[in-house]
Amino acid sequence: MTAKRLNKFISDSGFCSRREADALIDAGRVRLNGKVPELGSKVGEGDQVTVDGKPIAAVKQDKSDRVYIAYHKPVGITCTTERKVRGNIIDAIKYKQRIFPIGRLDKPSEGLILLTSDGDIVNKILRAENAHEKLYRVTVNKPINPRFIKRMAGGVPILNTVTKPCKVTGVSQFTFEIVLTQGLNRQIRRMCEYLGYEVTKLVRKRIMHIGLKGLAPGKWRHLTTEELTELNRAVANSTKVARGSGAG
Repeated sequence: MTAKRLNKFISDSGFCSRREADALIDAGRVRLNGKVPELGSKVGEGDQVTVDGKPIAAVKQDKSDRVYIAYHKPVGITCTTERKVRGNIIDAIKYKQRIFPIGRLDKPSEGLILLTSDGDIVNKILRAENAHEKLYRVTVNKPINPRFIKRMAGGVPILNTVTKPCKVTGVSQFTFEIVLTQGLNRQIRRMCEYLGYEVTKLVRKRIMHIGLKGLAPGKWRHLTTEELTELNRAVANSTKVARGSGAG
């Protein structure tokens, strides 16, 4: 086996995504040959890796065995692979193979989230620099107006930054749609709060070219061949470090 970075080794095993592996390492839950690993540690032939004392085996997964799922997450489900968390997304789906979510969607939010056993594609999709679109339908607690739509679209100061300009369209008196290419923590809710509104319902309708149509809350499906081909094409040139998370 060619030596590889510890986070990639854990991700390639199918245990979790590379970003989640980084969090496990930072939390001191990973051991390399029985010792706390240093930053940037690599795993070579014969090395032993454990998470919470349980061994992680190197798995060379054939591409044809990789799983790609679209799931309509209901309100109340938490996007974590931690089985001790009640209502975690893994127990909700009950898929026979180990999979993990790509990004997050807040517990009070619902809508489309992708899950996979392919650790490599996770970081590529999460990289904000690639400007991958995500469409949300949002309902708020009081009537929206042209000024609200203009300010949401132009950028709102949250989390010590200003959100990127985005497309916002009014749907009804209390509902609008927003297309984001960012994934700041609770971004939409924070943007609305800054402008004096409270989100009462948030549904992610689309990620890139993959839509929610036909999926009832709690249901999932495999991505089609066409969707997967387009997904791989869209992330083919991803090279930078992943950032952000769910925007709900």
